[in-house]
Amino acid sequence: MDDRLKDFIHFLIVEKGLSRNTIMAYERDLKSYLKFLKGSEGVQDLNEVQRLQIIQFLAKLKDEGKSSKTLARHVASIRAFHQFLLRDKAVGHDPTVHIESPQLERSLPKVLSLQEVETLLETPKLKDHFGYRDKAMLEILYATGMRVSELIGLNLGDVHLTMGFVRCIGKGNKERIIPIGKTAAKALEQYLEKARHKFVAKNHSDDALFLNLRGMRLTRQGFWKILKGLTIEAGITKELTPHTLRHSFATHLLENGADLRAVQEMLGHADISTTQIYTHVSKTRLKDVYSKFHPRA
Repeated sequence: MDDRLKDFIHFLIVEKGLSRNTIMAYERDLKSYLKFLKGSEGVQDLNEVQRLQIIQFLAKLKDEGKSSKTLARHVASIRAFHQFLLRDKAVGHDPTVHIESPQLERSLPKVLSLQEVETLLETPKLKDHFGYRDKAMLEILYATGMRVSELIGLNLGDVHLTMGFVRCIGKGNKERIIPIGKTAAKALEQYLEKARHKFVAKNHSDDALFLNLRGMRLTRQGFWKILKGLTIEAGITKELTPHTLRHSFATHLLENGADLRAVQEMLGHADISTTQIYTHVSKTRLKDVYSKFHPRA
């Protein structure tokens, strides 16, 4: 069973070309699924798996308090796995055929106000190379709406300051070109001129745009720690994740009249319905402003 999982992961890497994070999510979900089958159900052969056992696994996850989003992701992982096994003729049936994904709770993404964004972006102090780097990273995130994985994946050759854009590789290895404003371009230029060389290690050459203390590409965990520290320093009490700046980027663009299709393209969303969630955020914020300031609200 474990060998079949390895074959599936290899298929995702080589033929599907999925991102590292997506593949890790598939692998994590399926390992817990196979552990359940072998342990609780005593299954030794994937041909033995029945629909009821998958339903019991999902019920177990629900009892553990997993969200509908997590359950839906597990269903997608399990379905893709069994369909792969059937196509590969490793099994004779697909037990996921009549299993439906749970209906997702559509929660609105949390965003920062313009004032909170300004406060956060002004928090890194330009007194050392760390300040220049952190300032450039925050400015680029808010200017482009990139995912943090895309930000730390940037190389020196992806930045075109004179033309005012950056090139990034998103989900599914899809390339997109995103414009950056003068403020972000200036912060990036200052980082490249005054700070990046101080991160470069003597015995290690890395083409990564943003480096850590050891002169290597900054990691997701490293960026998380930096952002957490800056959030506390800025005095922002809202829950703030790297994705919050992405949400804020999209919401602020739409609030100021940007075209939904253009925002979709900049965010790298395959489906415009994913982008439309930000129009709901804008309407909700508009209602809040009305309720707060209209004398007869």
